[in-house]
Amino acid sequence: METNRDLLARRLRALGHEVETAVHGRAALETLAARPIDLVLLDIMMPEMDGFAVLERMRADAVLRTIPVIMISAVDEIEAVAKAIELGAADYLPKPFNAVILRARVTATLEKKRLEDAARHRTRELERELEIGREIQKEFLPESLPRPPGWDIGAAFHPARQVAGDFYDAFALDDGRVAFAIGDVCDKGVGAALFMALFRSLLRSYAELHGAGTPAEPAARSIVALTNDFIARTHGRSNMFATIFFGLLEPVTGALAWVNGGQEPPALRRRDGSVERLAPTGPAVGAMPGMEFSAKTAVLAPGDLLLAFTDGVSEARSPAGKFYGEDTLLGLLEAAPADVGALLERIVAGVRAHEAGIEPGDDLTLIAVRRA
Repeated sequence: METNRDLLARRLRALGHEVETAVHGRAALETLAARPIDLVLLDIMMPEMDGFAVLERMRADAVLRTIPVIMISAVDEIEAVAKAIELGAADYLPKPFNAVILRARVTATLEKKRLEDAARHRTRELERELEIGREIQKEFLPESLPRPPGWDIGAAFHPARQVAGDFYDAFALDDGRVAFAIGDVCDKGVGAALFMALFRSLLRSYAELHGAGTPAEPAARSIVALTNDFIARTHGRSNMFATIFFGLLEPVTGALAWVNGGQEPPALRRRDGSVERLAPTGPAVGAMPGMEFSAKTAVLAPGDLLLAFTDGVSEARSPAGKFYGEDTLLGLLEAAPADVGALLERIVAGVRAHEAGIEPGDDLTLIAVRRA
C-alpha cells in the first residue's frame, strides 16, 4: 500500500503536479477539508475507512462533490470499480500502474474538471446578474399603493424565475383619479423582463400626460393605444406584446373606465355575491400599430370588489397537471375577507398548495380593489 502510494506520488510529481498523500480514508477527508484539491486518486482498499466510504462522504458534501475521483483497483476488481462509478467516481486506474494510462486519465479528468469549473463560474455569474436584474425590476413596481378614502387597494407579485414578464401598477393622478394596471408580457426570461419595464413605464407616463382632467373613457382608450403604437412601431422587430388590463377609477363616485387588451377578464364581485367579468375590449397590446381598443365603464358600489389576475394564477398546475382554474379562484371570492391583503394571501396560498411544491410554470400577479 505505502509502496504504491509513493510510486504514484513520484510519477504525478514527474508530470508536474503538486501531490498530497494520505495514509487512510479519514486522513484523506481531513486533507480535503483543509485545502483546495483538484483531483483525488482513491484506493478502494484502505485502513479505517475504505474508498467507498470516502466516496460516499465526498458526494454528500456540497463542496467535495465537485472534486473528481479516480478509483484505484486491481485488474480483478471490476465489480468494485463499477460500484465506485455508480457512486460518482469519474474514472478508474488499474494496478499495477501504467505510466501512459496514468497520464492520459489524470490529464483528461483534470481538463474535464477545468471545463466544469468554468461552467459553474459562468452559471454563478449569470445568477448574480439575474439577481441584480430582479432587484432592479422590483424598483419598477410601486413601493406603495394609493389609499383613497373608503378604498382598499392591494397587489401580489410572485415571479416564477429571477426576473418576470408580469407587472402591475397603481398610482394617483393630479385630478384625484387612481390609475391601475396589470399585464403579462409574452415569452419568459430577460427579454420579457425588459419589456415588462417598458410597458409599465409607458402606461404610467401616458396616464400622467393624458389621464387627468379628461373624460375617463377616451383617456383610458388613448393611454392603451399610445402604448400599443409605441411598442409596435419602435420595437416591432422584437415581436413582443403584452396582455393588459388598464383602469381609471374615480374614488368619489366609484366610476371605473377600463380597457382590457387581451388580459384574463377581471372579476367584479358585487356586494350581493354576484360576479361580473370584464371581458377583453381589444387585442394584446404592442403586436401591431394602429390597433383599436374600446373602453367600457362600470361603477363600484360600496362593498364591491374588483380582482384582476394573470394566467399564472388560473393556469398554475398540480403535480398531476391539473389547472388551478378560474372556478377555484372565483370560489375564494364568495367569502372574501374584508381586507384585500388577506384575500390576496389566501389566493397565493391556495395556488401554492395546488402546486404542491413543484416549480411554478409562470409568474403570479394579482391586483385587488375594494370599495368599503
